[in-house]
Amino acid sequence: QLRVVESGGGLVHSGGSLRLSCAASGFTLDNFAIGWFRQAPGKEREGVSCASELGSSEADSTEYTDSVKGRFTVSRDRVKNTVYLQMNSLKPEDTAVYYCAARLGQYCVGYEYQDSYDTWGQGTQVTVSS
Repeated sequence: QLRVVESGGGLVHSGGSLRLSCAASGFTLDNFAIGWFRQAPGKEREGVSCASELGSSEADSTEYTDSVKGRFTVSRDRVKNTVYLQMNSLKPEDTAVYYCAARLGQYCVGYEYQDSYDTWGQGTQVTVSS
């Protein structure tokens, strides 16, 4: 059974950092893309980032939404079968519930299309105070 579980959320001051984890079970990351999404109060869930394997190499293919470029970094640990979202220079507008999701395929193109994912985690709360 495909499953992903997020962790690492919390409360942080503006300018601070957090690292979210997305632990995968029931599958390996080799053939799956992991998308990160967030949903702020009163807003729709939006795509934040994505990581997948780049073809047959061990390099990562990554994507970021414009609002987090230069501040967030997504990475994959194949040994731990976990994807991380390192969030630096956090802003109050980053406050949201963050979700990771998995879909079959070695690509991040169109990662923001939520219906393309096979499984979702339960979410982890990130709160950034001003």
